Amino acid sequence: MTGSAFRFRLERVRKVRERSEDVAKQELARAIAHRTRGAEDLRTAQEHVEHAQNQQRMTGAGAVTVNATELVARQAFLERAEARRAESERELSQRDSEVAERDASLANAAIEHEMLNRLRQRHLGEHTRELDRKERGSLDEIATQRFGRSSA
Repeated sequence: MTGSAFRFRLERVRKVRERSEDVAKQELARAIAHRTRGAEDLRTAQEHVEHAQNQQRMTGAGAVTVNATELVARQAFLERAEARRAESERELSQRDSEVAERDASLANAAIEHEMLNRLRQRHLGEHTRELDRKERGSLDEIATQRFGRSSA
C-alpha cells in the first residue's frame, strides 16, 4: 500500500540554513587565508628589523665607518622597520579576532542546520512509522476478510 509522500514543511528553511553554513565556511576560509598573509607580513617585518639592527650593531662595533648623517638615516630606518613590525602585530591580532569571530559564526550556523536536519529525520521517522501502521492495519483487515470467508 502506498501512502502520501513525505514532505518536510521546513525544507526551505533547512536549505537556507544549509546555505548559511556553506557561506560561513567560505568566510572562515577567507579569514584564515587573510590571517596567514598577515603572519607572513609580520615575519617579513621582523626580518627587516633584524637586518636594521644588524646594520646598527656593525656600525657600533666599528666594523663600518659612517658619518653622522648616515648614522641618523640608519636609526630612522630602524625605527620605521620597528613601527612596521608593530603595525603588522596589531593587524595580525585583528585578523586572529576575525578568524575567531568567523569560527563562532560557523559553529552557530552548523548548529542551526544540524537542528533542522535532526527535526527532518524525526519527522521522516514518524511519517514512516505512520505508513507502516496503516499498511499493517490494511494487511490485518485483508487477512481478517480472507479468514472470515474461509470459515464460512
